[in-house]
Amino acid sequence: MRIGHGYDVHKVIKGNGMVLGGVAIDCQLAIVAHSDGDLVLHALMDALLGACGLGDIGEHFPDSDPQYKDISSLTLLQQVMSKIAQLGYQVGNIDMTVIAQQPKLKPYKTLMQQTIANALAVTIDAVNIKATTTEGLGFTGRQEGIACHAVVLLVDQK
Repeated sequence: MRIGHGYDVHKVIKGNGMVLGGVAIDCQLAIVAHSDGDLVLHALMDALLGACGLGDIGEHFPDSDPQYKDISSLTLLQQVMSKIAQLGYQVGNIDMTVIAQQPKLKPYKTLMQQTIANALAVTIDAVNIKATTTEGLGFTGRQEGIACHAVVLLVDQK
């Protein structure tokens, strides 16, 4: 077994929604990013890559490369999972925490879990997503940004 941890944060601005966990979130905020800004999947990819000692998403998908401009993070996740599978690993389970004052994610959590489970070819009970606020404290509390932590357990299938 191998364990990886990922973390991502993005600035938010007033806007017409965002994508988190592969799901369109209807809200009055938008994420500032080179790709689609799905920081949930970015944290997950960093955890997956880290578990295998493969660096981070910035090394594999640099924001200086125009081919990744506005790309779906689900597409990038598929590429990461291909690398993981080639090494003989499969996802055992993942646990993620999204830190945001807004938007409220409770109505979207199950769909996010199912979307991620489908992308990873695991059952929904292998994907846990928690959402929390910082009670108005810090950059997330002031709604200047959103953060996500991800922990993943990979199982050797060799």
